[in-house]
Amino acid sequence: MSCTTILVGKKASYDGSTIIARDDDSGSGRYDPKKFVAIAPQEQPRHYRSVLSHVEIDLPDNPCRYSIVPNVLPNRGILAEAGVNERNVAMSATETIAVNERVLGADPLVALQPADEANGKPETPGGIGEEDIITLVLPYVNTAREGVKRLAELLETYGTYESNGIIISDVDEIWYVETIGGHHWIARRVPDDKCAIIPNQLGIDYFDFDDAFSDAREFMCSDDLQEFIETHHLGRASGVQVGMNGGHCNPRIVFGTATAKDHIYNTPRAWYMYRYLDPADAENLTPESDDIPWCLEPENAVTVEDVDFLLGSHFEGTPYDPYGTQGTEESRHRYRPIGINRTGHMVAMQIRPYAPVESRSIMWISYGSGAFTTSAPFYANVDDTPAYLRDTTPEVSTDCLYWTNRLIATLADAHFYETSNAVEGFSEDVRSFGHRLVERTDDALAIGGSATGAGGAGSGAGSAVGGSGSMSGAAVDSGSDGLASPTSVPARLAAANDEMAEYLRSRNTKLLGDVLYTSSNLMHNSFAMSDRWN
Repeated sequence: MSCTTILVGKKASYDGSTIIARDDDSGSGRYDPKKFVAIAPQEQPRHYRSVLSHVEIDLPDNPCRYSIVPNVLPNRGILAEAGVNERNVAMSATETIAVNERVLGADPLVALQPADEANGKPETPGGIGEEDIITLVLPYVNTAREGVKRLAELLETYGTYESNGIIISDVDEIWYVETIGGHHWIARRVPDDKCAIIPNQLGIDYFDFDDAFSDAREFMCSDDLQEFIETHHLGRASGVQVGMNGGHCNPRIVFGTATAKDHIYNTPRAWYMYRYLDPADAENLTPESDDIPWCLEPENAVTVEDVDFLLGSHFEGTPYDPYGTQGTEESRHRYRPIGINRTGHMVAMQIRPYAPVESRSIMWISYGSGAFTTSAPFYANVDDTPAYLRDTTPEVSTDCLYWTNRLIATLADAHFYETSNAVEGFSEDVRSFGHRLVERTDDALAIGGSATGAGGAGSGAGSAVGGSGSMSGAAVDSGSDGLASPTSVPARLAAANDEMAEYLRSRNTKLLGDVLYTSSNLMHNSFAMSDRWN
């Protein structure tokens, strides 16, 4: 997908959480409806067949429950896109990237080869891709590192038919994996005190093979990656031929691209995110710089609101804002903005070290163009999800969040300034209600008791997982939280999610009415004079 990613290390975030967030943007001229669903272990396939590549894979018989935000339409497979499992491991997949032709020549992508009946040639399945990755990895891992290793095994066994970046996190770590050709891969851990920014471009700009092949504290990769670089003459700069001149390289130079399209479509997004998060160090960068760092130390601790703003942004305050007044008509449409018309959803997954393991993970979800909406918090560890986000229809309907947001954005776009106050008021109301609801729910769980209690920042993502890995322990309802009174923690979290969704429905309906009224008054065929009886 043509997406944008922000990753926030636990010492760079406002509350010690790891935060991984990505816009899921469909291809030009296509709009993919989204839904928020929980997948029970019995619903997970034991034998998997990809819709797009036809690869078939037997899966383990011990999946855990997980929540995802996939496509509604099944025509391109599951496409889970963003998810958190009950063990507090999160994934976002994928950030579409590109590798250069030398890499593709050395390790071609594994594409589906249709049968050639005339010549008696059977079909050859392709590898795995965005359609498959979360479904094949997330239900089976206890930590982010385990997720990287399982993904690596799948890539090396089956290959991939596309170039992708994959994010895997837990309460302690965030790992970013980039596929290199058909079967190779690299992974880098986001430093705890930094943020990583990725705009549809192979982004990792430093890799330490010495660490990857020893302790693997910060880096992991294919076992033969050094030899792969040497054998196929992929090194371009001094010190890059790692087998000859040392143990590190710049993967962006070795494997990536730097084209005119990158300077229109990709680097401007990285520049804007860098400029927002670390303005002092961004002074010498431009929208077309090829050396924008993959990660940065933010000037201020990063909040969910920062992430939400950036992933819906459109170069505000610059000559490149399509809704702005600076610059020229040409400059305002020169670069691809982050917040775009074809965003399907933005999901920011926040794993909180101070919360009990049962309620540790929150998915901040928005549907549609981020410039005209905002994200709302939903607990991940649930057996079911609110109908307003779950039951998205293929056809347009104001009964679901996705289509309501799409309608609001389309109406407001033509009257950006006239409707901006209504949109901003909506965003402020939803986020503030969401924060209050999360605090109230957390407090109610603490009063009522939980299965395992709060864990500290150093407790691993899988530390509370026993036997089957289930964390659906009982909690006694104190009756003071204003929620329904189910006794299991997932049920109590689901009740909080329902309350958030009902508020979102009510507030979204009001915003739709406000935007419709303003836009109706500004129609080209409007006429101020009416007869005297009206």
